Amino acid sequence: MIHDPNKVYIFDTTLRDGEQVPGCQLDTNQKVEIAKSLELLGVDVIEAGFPVSSPGDFNSVIELSKAVTNPIICALTRANKNDIDVAADALRYAKRPRIHTGIGSSDFHIKHKFNSTREEILERAVEAVRYSKKFVEDVEFYAEDAGRADIEFLAKMVEAVIAAGATVVNIPDTNGYCLPDQYGSKILFLKENVKNIDKAIISVHCHNDLGLATANSIAGLQNGARQVECTINGIGERAGNTSMEEVVMILKTHKILGLNTQIDATRFYEMSHMVRNQMNMPVQPNKAIVGGNAFSHSSGIHQDGFLKNRENYEIIKPEDVGFPDATIVLTARSGRHALKHHLDRLGHKLEKDHLDIVYKQFLVLADSKQGINDYDLNQLVALHLA
Repeated sequence: MIHDPNKVYIFDTTLRDGEQVPGCQLDTNQKVEIAKSLELLGVDVIEAGFPVSSPGDFNSVIELSKAVTNPIICALTRANKNDIDVAADALRYAKRPRIHTGIGSSDFHIKHKFNSTREEILERAVEAVRYSKKFVEDVEFYAEDAGRADIEFLAKMVEAVIAAGATVVNIPDTNGYCLPDQYGSKILFLKENVKNIDKAIISVHCHNDLGLATANSIAGLQNGARQVECTINGIGERAGNTSMEEVVMILKTHKILGLNTQIDATRFYEMSHMVRNQMNMPVQPNKAIVGGNAFSHSSGIHQDGFLKNRENYEIIKPEDVGFPDATIVLTARSGRHALKHHLDRLGHKLEKDHLDIVYKQFLVLADSKQGINDYDLNQLVALHLA
């Protein structure tokens, strides 16, 4: 397989892992609408669902396969023939189908989830990949709970499934357990010790239980992974998944990494709102990149620096992610510079001594209410000039 060594493939699982959030289930039409927007965004892979889990998921994979053209359409399975049969059937209309199959890789999962042995699990992993290859050329294997797996056994499993035909090997930190240096070291170990690793793409799939999903994903990329599994707004099981918008903007901002994606980042804000609205799941105001406060400045020191040169306090331009322009929020912590900025915007050109008087009145008002709006500013000026 020949790949651009600097390209990072974006695997979106908003419609599968993201949809597992309680209360956020989507119908097929909603999934199709989101999938079409994900295609415009430029994602490489859309994980459309887990076909064997329900008739609705099965139908969604079928309809998404018909609706989109460029992205790979991926269907999740467990390591058994029935799951794989159903997935292959659901993918029959996909222009670029992928089966995503796998099994637990940590001793904890092997013992307490499967009541099995390493040897038996390895056999099941290889058989699942071989069986999937009967239906599609593109097979991704996930080594569930790889974050807690013994690294030697994990390497043995990865080598075996690549030999069986896996084109992508997914190394999930299923429980969000790893520290970034630990996770990066796992990826590097596989890169350096699995003799056939050049025949597959290493994928990272990180959960956010300790708030480290994005950091772990970046650590994986720095150590040789070239696919990131992520969701819009970082939604997903429990504390969520890696946030697509965060990963993409980190790569854009830190060009020293030498990695790129084909994502049109100017669509992020619109995409975030679509997912938020369709899933009825609010985005926290301080969420990186797409949160309502991501480009709002309220500290007087920050406002003064921003108004002198926005790069003093912004490393990303709002328009780079499709965000409405940055805002200077007036609060009791705002300084004269911020007040003057808004008064000028409203057409009130005050001399310094008049501004000083209005500023004192402004502080009294700002201490008594949350947020100062244009009406308040106009009233302050009117009272001063009366």
